[in-house]
Amino acid sequence: MGYAPFVPIVACPFCREMFTEGEAESCPVCGVRLEAFEKLPPSPDTQADELDDAGAPLEPHHERLPATYLRRGRGALVVLGLAGLALFFLPWVHLTLPYIDTRSGFELAKRLGWSWAGAVAWVVLVPTVASRRTIAQHRGARLTAAFLSTIPAVTTAILLAFPPSGGRVPVRFTYGWPVWGTVLVSAAAVLISLRLGGRIDDIRVSRGTSHGQALH
Repeated sequence: MGYAPFVPIVACPFCREMFTEGEAESCPVCGVRLEAFEKLPPSPDTQADELDDAGAPLEPHHERLPATYLRRGRGALVVLGLAGLALFFLPWVHLTLPYIDTRSGFELAKRLGWSWAGAVAWVVLVPTVASRRTIAQHRGARLTAAFLSTIPAVTTAILLAFPPSGGRVPVRFTYGWPVWGTVLVSAAAVLISLRLGGRIDDIRVSRGTSHGQALH
């Protein structure tokens, strides 16, 4: 005793009612000729991508977006995060005394320790934003993204307020443009983070239409 290893299934291309092969040649409801189930295209419900718990199509702000989606602040934040991380490896300090040298944000972090916070914030920000695939998720990540975007600016402000010293050895240096660039990038990222996901009442849907509907 046991189940048959394979049971051929045919289905109606319109209503998707299924039958075993030989049970019927046309759908008793629609009158459409039955076809092999595996040859049928995805049903409209499947093309709707996902359904909510009640079986209804998801609301527009819960629809899954393409991985390459760049609108509503998503692409801008990812670019700013990568730009901020790149600035971290550029010269931040130009020494003129006791010797001539340059120090990047990365090299300063190895000496100061606490300044790693800025780089870590950029590293966390990029996947945090990129992993969000719906407008609702973007809007829900606003505060997190804004907090992470603030950290590099705060780290830079501490560095400017408490510049490194050489103890008994006099040290003279100037800050490079990447320091100020980090502040600007961080400020821009905060502003975009607070609007991440955009307005919920202005969404371009991928399917359906409002034609013939009363708008309120």
